[in-house]
Amino acid sequence: MKIDFGKLKRTIMLQILLILVITLLVGYFISYVFIDGVLQAPFADWFIRFCENVLQLDYFSAQRAYGILFRQNKSLWLAIGLIILLLVIFYFALSRFTKYFNQIAIGVNMLSEESNQEISLPSELDFMEKKLNDAKNKLEKRAKDAQEAEQRKNDLVVYLAHDIKTPLTSMIGYLSLLDEAKDMPVDQKEKYVKISLEKSYRLEQLINEFFEITRFNLQSIILDKESINLNYMLMQLADEFYPLLAPKGQQAIVNIEGEMKVFADANKLARVFNNILKNAIAYSDDNSIIHISAHHQNDQTFISFTNKGKTIPPEKLMMIFEKFYRLDSSRSTQSGGAGLGLAIANEIVHAHGGTISASSNDEKTVFTVMLPTLS
Repeated sequence: MKIDFGKLKRTIMLQILLILVITLLVGYFISYVFIDGVLQAPFADWFIRFCENVLQLDYFSAQRAYGILFRQNKSLWLAIGLIILLLVIFYFALSRFTKYFNQIAIGVNMLSEESNQEISLPSELDFMEKKLNDAKNKLEKRAKDAQEAEQRKNDLVVYLAHDIKTPLTSMIGYLSLLDEAKDMPVDQKEKYVKISLEKSYRLEQLINEFFEITRFNLQSIILDKESINLNYMLMQLADEFYPLLAPKGQQAIVNIEGEMKVFADANKLARVFNNILKNAIAYSDDNSIIHISAHHQNDQTFISFTNKGKTIPPEKLMMIFEKFYRLDSSRSTQSGGAGLGLAIANEIVHAHGGTISASSNDEKTVFTVMLPTLS
């Protein structure tokens, strides 16, 4: 973006012109008063007395020295006086110019010190004021977002740590009973073993979520791209999620006209679709249909997941792709994940040069992934 220095240029030019005008006026005043004006005679008398008393010259010699030094070199003395005057005035003018740098330095210090005050500069530096305040606002937002994400992560870790104790306590309890009651009936023993196994799976899931948090913070996404048959990938996805869909009477239907391909990392793209579909299943109404569709447009591929369920408020739509954000904060870790699924999907899609977005109203919620068709 081109910066408009117009106001600053005009201010500096006016100040330079003012310096020149003041210099000429003062120079003309000196010339008129001291050399050819009202103070010429007093100055000449003072110079002659100085020569007579200090330099011990006679009156005529002193008068001749005054004529040689001043009367015959008026232009030289005027030029010297104007140069000295110009340097003095220019020095004071530079002091004024350096105030601009001081003001900018103060603004930069306020930026680095994370001051709560708005940065204010002279009107001729309004472009710099705007840029500094924009940078300040962006840094404040990033710091706030990072702090909120860190707080959400810390809260989640506390929840996970608490929830780990529940299945672990149950496992210890049932295994202790199995260990103590050697003659326990077979049916009861099978029941206790089954419960312990279920708790073990839950414990494994919670531990995996801990690893997911750490891995997401440390990972750098490296893509291994290839040509992918999108039709096959989405159909396979819908089939794989049947065990999660069936208990709630839900269906995932893929609707794509013709064969469609994208150039992407198959494993990571599958993870994106898994995370989006998993989220759609969790928040869809019972006995509803999740529609999966795709189409090409202007060298871009759009893949949409549409479900009927609870409307997502606009303020939450802005945050659902952030780390550790869980749409329904009331959902415990028993029913909700680490809040990383959509954030990871967002990172992977951006690594492919695409975008991911969401919209929601009373009728439907739509997640849309845009990918370059060829990249």
